[in-house]
Amino acid sequence: QVQLVESGGTLVQAGGSLRLSCAASGIIFSIAAMGWYRQAPGKQRELVASITRGGSTNYADSVKGRFTISRDNAKKTVYLQMLSLKPEDTAVYYCCASDNYWGQGTQVTVSS
Repeated sequence: QVQLVESGGTLVQAGGSLRLSCAASGIIFSIAAMGWYRQAPGKQRELVASITRGGSTNYADSVKGRFTISRDNAKKTVYLQMLSLKPEDTAVYYCCASDNYWGQGTQVTVSS
């Protein structure tokens, strides 16, 4: 069974940085497209960043230049490095595999 376990979310001040991790099991990670999504209170879940099995990346306009998605196939882990965090980045961040499997989410709160 597929499991995605996110970690790294916490409370951080505006301008700070965080790195989220998502450890996968139960899938052939090396061929899976991976993504990070987020959902803020009262808002729809939105794509933050994605990475193909070949390493091509895609970012939401709101995070371009601040966030970086990466993957380590040997560790079956995808990362989201977040810099220059803003209060509007506050949300629950979810890891997604193959547009089908979801983690439980990790809370990121950015204080002003």
